[in-house]
Amino acid sequence: MKKHPSALPVWSLSLGCPKNRVDTEHTLGSLGLPVTCVPHMGRARLVFINTCGFIEPAVRESIRSVLDAIARLAPLKRRPLLAVGGCMVGRYGVADLAAELPEVDLWLPTSRLEEWPAMLREALALQEGSPCRGRLLSTGPSYAWLKIGEGCRHRCAFCTIPSIRGGLHSTPAGELRQEAADLLARGVRELVLVAQDTTSWGTDLMPAQDLRSLIDQLLPLDGLAWLRLLYLYPTGITRDLLRYIRQTGAPLLPYLDIPLQHAHPDVLARMGRPFARDPHHILDLVREELPQAALRTTFIVGYPGETDAHFTALCRFVEEARFRNMGVFAYQAEDGTPAAGMPDQVPDHIKEERRAALMEIQADISESLLAEEEGRRLPVLVDAPHEEWPGLHTGRVWFQAPEVDGITYISGPGVHPGALIEADVVEHSTYDLTALS
Repeated sequence: MKKHPSALPVWSLSLGCPKNRVDTEHTLGSLGLPVTCVPHMGRARLVFINTCGFIEPAVRESIRSVLDAIARLAPLKRRPLLAVGGCMVGRYGVADLAAELPEVDLWLPTSRLEEWPAMLREALALQEGSPCRGRLLSTGPSYAWLKIGEGCRHRCAFCTIPSIRGGLHSTPAGELRQEAADLLARGVRELVLVAQDTTSWGTDLMPAQDLRSLIDQLLPLDGLAWLRLLYLYPTGITRDLLRYIRQTGAPLLPYLDIPLQHAHPDVLARMGRPFARDPHHILDLVREELPQAALRTTFIVGYPGETDAHFTALCRFVEEARFRNMGVFAYQAEDGTPAAGMPDQVPDHIKEERRAALMEIQADISESLLAEEEGRRLPVLVDAPHEEWPGLHTGRVWFQAPEVDGITYISGPGVHPGALIEADVVEHSTYDLTALS
C-alpha cells in the first residue's frame, strides 16, 4: 500500500441531526492518521457526505448535496474520493443509489457504521492506521454531542428511523464515560446527551440499567460545566427521574426536551404514540416536581386525519403550556410508514398554514419569556466569534441548547470560545438575548 501523508485533507458535510454529526466525527477521527479539514473540495483527498433520510425534504437536500459535489469534482484533474454514507443510504440501499449515482466512489450504509473507517482506509489505499477509535471534534471548544445509543424501540406510525437504524442498541456506560472524559480533557465544557430516545438508554443492556445510572458516571468528570439531555420520550418522564434531576442539581441542567408531537388524543392515537391521551399530565408532573425546568418540544401539524378542531386544541395547548422553546414540522408522508397509507391526508397548503400559525403563537410566548430575562445576570457559555462583528461572540444561557434554540450575543472582558462567563442581559428579541460581561 502507498504511504499516507502526514495529514489527510478532508472536506466533509454532515446533514440532519446531531447523531449524524457524531458519526461523522467518529469516522474521521478513526482513520488512523491526522485529518485536516479543508474549505474547498478541490484541496481534499476525501470528500465525505453523511446524509439524512428521515423525511423527504431531508432526502432531497442530501441528493442535492451529492449532485453538487459531483458537479464540483467533475472538472478536476486529480479527483478526490467521493464517499457518501448515512441514513439516506440506509433507507434506499447501496445498489439502487449506486445505479442512479455512479459517480460516487464509495457508499457507506448505516448497517456497517462501525466499519466506515476501515472501508475508507481501503478505498483511499492508506496504510493500516491505529486501531484506536478517535473523534474529530467539529463543534468548537464549548460543547460536544454524546450519542448514547443507536436505533429505537418505539414504532411511531410516521417514523422511518427503526427501518433505517434498527432497534434500540445502548452504548455501554463505560465506553460513554471514557468518551466523555476524552472530550472534557480537550477543553469541552458542555456535554449534550442524544439518542433517538434518551430515556430508553440501558433498557436493552444485561443487566438492564437506566439513564440515572449513566448520568451518575458522567457528573463527577473533571471539567464538566453543563450536562444537557435531549430527546426525552414522554413515557420516560417519570416522577423519579424529575426528582433525580432536581436533587442532583449542577452540572445537570433542568432542561427537558420532550417531543410531544401533538396534544390531541385522537391524533396521538393515530400516530401510534404510547401515551395516546391528554399530555397535560406530563407537563403537570414536570412543573410539580421540577418547577424550574426549561421545556422544549416539537409538534407535527397536518398529520392524516387532523381536523380544524384537533389543530385548535393544539394551539390552545401551546398557549397554555408556554414552552421555553418549540419546533413545528409539517407532516411528510414517508414511503413504507403506516401513516403514509392512512386516509384523510391533509393538503400541503393547510399544513403550511397550520405550521406558520403555531409558530406565530410560540414567537409571542418566546419573546414574553425572554423579556423577563432582561436585567438578570446569567452564566453564558461562549461558542464562537461573530462572523461579521469584531469583538462580538455568540453563546448560550442554560435554557438554550446548541443549534436548535436561540442564542445569546455577548461581548466584554474575558469573552472567548469555551469560556463560561457571568453576564448581564441587556436586550432581547423574539428568540435571542444580548448580554455584557
